[in-house]
Amino acid sequence: MKYKLVAIDMDGTLLNSKNEISKKNKEAIKKATDKGAKVVLSTGRIFPSALHYAKYLEIGTPIISCNGAYVAEHDKLNIIYEKPISVEVSKEIMNLAEKKEIYYHFYDDTTFFARRFSETVNNYYKLNEKIDRNERINIRIIDNPIKMMDEEKPLVYKFVFVDDDREKLLEFRKEVSKIDGVEVASSWWNNVEIMNRGVSKGRALLELCNLLSIDRSEVVAIGDNENDISMLKIAGFSIAMGNGEEKVKKIANVVTKTNDESGVGEAIEKFVL
Repeated sequence: MKYKLVAIDMDGTLLNSKNEISKKNKEAIKKATDKGAKVVLSTGRIFPSALHYAKYLEIGTPIISCNGAYVAEHDKLNIIYEKPISVEVSKEIMNLAEKKEIYYHFYDDTTFFARRFSETVNNYYKLNEKIDRNERINIRIIDNPIKMMDEEKPLVYKFVFVDDDREKLLEFRKEVSKIDGVEVASSWWNNVEIMNRGVSKGRALLELCNLLSIDRSEVVAIGDNENDISMLKIAGFSIAMGNGEEKVKKIANVVTKTNDESGVGEAIEKFVL
């Protein structure tokens, strides 16, 4: 096979609107792995969430999670790459969010910390019902996250800020981008994501390619949103989803069908197999 590694985003890409993997997507991934290709999930999600879907797909390759801030084997005994945000920078980010009254959540490798109960929190509770007990996501609602950071000093890999007011979110993005040592991205129209400076799916994909001795020219990447652009640029062949952002489609080599039309399975069959 020409391509040895296929990096696939999850939300808006591999998963349909119901957060499910279609039969066509699963079968195409199985065919690719049977032929020797390594399929890697590359997501902004917390590690255990991605692990659940990787096991469903029966792929054993390392997982790129938290937008590339945490890359590890399934058993987490081998952490390939990690770059958390410092406590001081985290507190500065939180202070700005509190001042702007914007909802946020953040996470380390296993714990989902939320400022208050939200739809995302509820979705993770539902996901936990499907996950093996020893691999479930630890969910915590934090009344005073800044105080918690001082006392517990968790390794924060990623922040997510959510607001349906586009202007308010854009203004927040401009201000938080001024904080020294942060990387800013987005995975949906109503969110802003913050990682440590230099963190991206593209950087994580490079680290993984080096580990596996795979050249960039032998990599296919599939994604739909801003946080996928870095890995699409790294890959030898890049594929944008039909439902993807226009700026993603512009930099991709080709555009496949939407996530509700099994665009991933279609792309793998056409360009990988």
